[in-house]
Amino acid sequence: MPRLTLLLALLLAACVQTAPQQVSAFRPAGAPIWSAAAFDAARLEGRWSQVAAFSTGEGPGCAAGGAEFRRGPKGLEIAARLCLNGLERSVTGPVGVTGPGRLAVSDMADWWVIWVDSGYRTLAIATPDGSFGFVLDRGRIGADRLAAAAEVFDFNGYVRGRLQPF
Repeated sequence: MPRLTLLLALLLAACVQTAPQQVSAFRPAGAPIWSAAAFDAARLEGRWSQVAAFSTGEGPGCAAGGAEFRRGPKGLEIAARLCLNGLERSVTGPVGVTGPGRLAVSDMADWWVIWVDSGYRTLAIATPDGSFGFVLDRGRIGADRLAAAAEVFDFNGYVRGRLQPF
C-alpha cells in the first residue's frame, strides 16, 4: 500500500503545472536580494548625481538626473529628477526608513540601498521587484566604484549588461 500511495503522489505531482517565473525588466522575480544592513540614512543628506541606470533600451531615453536629500520638519525628504528605464521621473516628498538599507520614497517601489562605499560617495539603489535600479554619486564616479556597484547589482540578480553609465 505505501508503494501505491507514493506512486499516486508522484503521478499527481507530475500533473501539476507551475506558473512560469515572471521576469521583470532587470532581475528574475523572487531572486534573492539584500540591502546594506549598516546603511545610515542620515548620511544621505546633500546633492547626488545619477551616474548610471538600468535600461531595456526600449524607452525614448533621457539625460542623467540627480537627487537632493535634506532634513525636513518631519524627517528626511527628497527632491529628485531621475532617468529610470529611459523615462524621466520626478520625485519629491518624505523618505521613510522601512528597514536596514530600505527606503520608502513617495509613490515609487521601495528603494533598497544594496551598496554604499565607505565614504558615502556612491550609492547603488535597487528594487526588490527589479523594476529599476540606478547609481548615485556625489561627484564624478571613479571606474572602480562604478565597477563595484555593477558587481553588487549582479550579485543581487540584476542583468549586469543592462546597467548603462551616463
